[in-house]
Amino acid sequence: MMQTNNYKNNKKNIPKATIGRLSIYHRCLDLLIETDSGREKDTISSAEISKLTGGISPDQIRRDLAYFGEFGKRGVGYPINELSAILKSILGSSKKWDIIIAGAGNLGKALLRYRGFQKRGFIIKAAFDSDDSKVGNKVNGVKIISANQMEDYIKEHNIRIGIITVPVEFAQEVADHMIAGGIVSILNFAPTTLKYPAYVKLNNIDISIELERLVYFLASRKNIRIK
Repeated sequence: MMQTNNYKNNKKNIPKATIGRLSIYHRCLDLLIETDSGREKDTISSAEISKLTGGISPDQIRRDLAYFGEFGKRGVGYPINELSAILKSILGSSKKWDIIIAGAGNLGKALLRYRGFQKRGFIIKAAFDSDDSKVGNKVNGVKIISANQMEDYIKEHNIRIGIITVPVEFAQEVADHMIAGGIVSILNFAPTTLKYPAYVKLNNIDISIELERLVYFLASRKNIRIK
């Protein structure tokens, strides 16, 4: 059995990269549970988790999990279902989290159609846009509301998480309204640096930067020819 009695969660000392890897472990375990119900054993080793992740080393996996306690048993491995449940609890996805999206363009609509959010406990309650032709429409059952109502909606529904998918020139204004409404966690897809108070957690997703990182990786490999 997993030693859940030793479970701990001192979030102040956990590296950001570790939290990102925990999400990967959780996703891999959930996929294993969903697709391999006829598996021969109920445990999994760090080496087996490593293969599922596509390259995170077993040593790194053990170090990441060690931040939260003594899990599993040497020579036996980690109970799959229990480890998945523990990771879900650590990541907070055992709860339901309401989200709003600002920007109902192509990216915003793609996120609204993505079904993976709900599986992780994230419920998109509404989308907001300044384009009157979009207001009142629904995407995947989620209503698009006028951007002018966003701040009041956040307050009324006690929303704490927001996603920004608006053009660059509107991103700061949208972030300001989100924060004024009470949002404290923002995922920003607009390729710009935003100003925000210290109590707000903001993560930037800049696709062009991620592509540049991939190109750097390719260019640094001697056997790859870059034209």
